[in-house]
Order: sequence, then C-alpha cells, then structure tokens
Amino acid sequence: MTQERGQTRTERDSMGEVEVPVGALYGASTQRAVLNFPISGQRLPRRFLRALALVKLAAAETNGQLELLEPDVVEAIAAGAREVADGRHDAEFPIDIYQTGSGTSTNTNMNEVVARLATDRLGGERRAHPNDDVNLCQSSNDTIPTALQLSAAMAIEEDLLPALVRLRAALDA
Repeated sequence: MTQERGQTRTERDSMGEVEVPVGALYGASTQRAVLNFPISGQRLPRRFLRALALVKLAAAETNGQLELLEPDVVEAIAAGAREVADGRHDAEFPIDIYQTGSGTSTNTNMNEVVARLATDRLGGERRAHPNDDVNLCQSSNDTIPTALQLSAAMAIEEDLLPALVRLRAALDA
C-alpha cells in the first residue's frame, strides 16, 4: 500500500511503514536496505546489474513456458528486465555493494524495480508482484551467484579477450 507525501511516498508492508522517494521504482525493502546498510556509498557495477536483469528475464520466460505465469505477465516482466539490462534504470539500484547476507537486498531491489516496470506495462490494473511473479522459483542463493558468473563471463568476452588481442598485436608489431 502506498500513500504519497511531498518528495516521498509512504510504503506499508509486513514490517511497517517506510518513506521512499516519490519517483523511485523500488519499494520498501530496498529503502530499508539503503537506510540500514550505508557502508561505502559504492553501488553495484553496471555489468552485474545487467547480468542480474538477464537472469530475471530468463526466469520469467522459463516460468512462462512452465505455465506458472500468464503470458502477459511474462512479457511485462521480460520487457522490464530488458530495460534494466539495457541500463535505462541504473539510478534505481541504490544498494551498497557491501551488504549483508547473500545479496538478498540486491535481489529484492531488482525484483521491486522489474515488478514496478511490469505493472506499469500491464496498465496498472494487473499487478506484477516482486516476490510472487518476478522472483518466482528463485532465491538470492541462486540468482546472485548466477549473475556473478554471468557478469564475469561478460567481462572476459567484452574486456579481457579484446585486450589480449590488442596485446598480441602489439607484441607482434
């Protein structure tokens, strides 16, 4: 449940009320993590956010194939995840890189943002839920290590291999 007030909105959930910036795509859980764990001021790298969004996209498509999600919800989640993967919502990921646990706050942040984007795409009449839809059949114990491995593979392909090609060319010159 949400109530807007000034530059923030009041989000209510099972833990009570919390003030969230009015334009933020994330919700109460992300805001609590921001308030409770302001450790370094460093955010997660863009490549990791891209990888985690691609994990959410793949999970939505798989859950659709398994008929666990309705096709319109799958498409809405997939579209939101693609937007995040493309870097269009980086400001919506304020969680500190140094956080507690197994990345639960980051996983929840991604779920909240993708769910809000999906709900907007569904026209607001139908709601995509962060846990029940976006995070369906997932755990931060699975999604975070998978995203770490995917982002490492991306770094190898996008940065290391081209650098090695340039190094070889320089050594051969």
